[in-house]
Amino acid sequence: MTEAYVALEDGRVLEGRGRASGTARGELVFTTAYTGYEESLTDPSYEEQVLTFSYPLIGNYGVREERFEDDRVHPRAALAKEFTEDVAEWLESEGVPAVDHLDTREVVTTIRDGGAMKCGIAVGEDVTEEDAKEQLEACKAMSDHTEIGEQVSVDEVEVYGEDNDGQTVALVDCGAKGSIVDSLLARDAEVHVLPHDASVADVEAVDPDVLFISNGPGDPVNFEQTIHLVEEFVEDTPVAGICLGQQIVAEALGGTTEKMDFGHRGVNQPVLDLASGQVVMTTQNHGYTVAEPGEHLEVTQINVNDDTPEGIDGIEYDVITRQYHPEANPGPEDTLDFFDDVLAMADSRSEQAVPADD
Repeated sequence: MTEAYVALEDGRVLEGRGRASGTARGELVFTTAYTGYEESLTDPSYEEQVLTFSYPLIGNYGVREERFEDDRVHPRAALAKEFTEDVAEWLESEGVPAVDHLDTREVVTTIRDGGAMKCGIAVGEDVTEEDAKEQLEACKAMSDHTEIGEQVSVDEVEVYGEDNDGQTVALVDCGAKGSIVDSLLARDAEVHVLPHDASVADVEAVDPDVLFISNGPGDPVNFEQTIHLVEEFVEDTPVAGICLGQQIVAEALGGTTEKMDFGHRGVNQPVLDLASGQVVMTTQNHGYTVAEPGEHLEVTQINVNDDTPEGIDGIEYDVITRQYHPEANPGPEDTLDFFDDVLAMADSRSEQAVPADD
């Protein structure tokens, strides 16, 4: 059996079975999702993290590229009770260490009780506990990854749906899932995907009907240029955001954000809409949240479990954001109408801009 060690920030070292060799370090987190392992492993929001699956068997329906959210695996390593051969071979081919035969119940409760924590991973024929501990010692806190946007964003503008007749969306890529683009294209939008550090001139060149801030990894305060874009355009252009995007919008408009103990990661997070009283099930993946929305924004939806903000709307600005993932691959699909609401907001602004007939 290939040796595998997981060194935790609390001083313990866990031993498991190595399924994909290598060394890694990152913030140890868990997801409660029982499906969607391909989507989770290719979600850019897991950059610089080590992903633990709480569901015991990962890989029971194979690996299919058409389900990927990006073109590579983003967690630095993956942990499970058991990985199938398909998933283990995929992670090996991606150079991502994988460990199973772990008591993932213990790992999850450790994170739940102590919070997301640094860890070090070492997998291979001749690795030792010390190799894992060395990785742990070199691990940085998530908020210290100040350039994380560069690791997950496009380098130059990419355009999709040029023949579509709908609204033009400037999607600022802070680590966007591919299904966000797909959801907009399905509604006949023309989507311009911009780097996270795009300039004001870059956005002006698109002349968008909507400025859309994507999901992504890390601390929102480190996305300074993206925050600046929201500040510059919010008075004249509708603004939307998902996940990290909600936090960035809040930071731009006078709100504050904070790190959560262990975050929300899974496909079963209940969200209450304050106006309708309806509860929907959502997919989530975030470790930061909006602490205070500020005077320009109001909270419209909250998490049933802990009352954290899940939906925020503008008071005097055209703003709509969601902390969860409305595109929600592999599901649930309770909140896909968010994209309809975003484009309707843009339609309304466009109609207001058309001068009335004399």
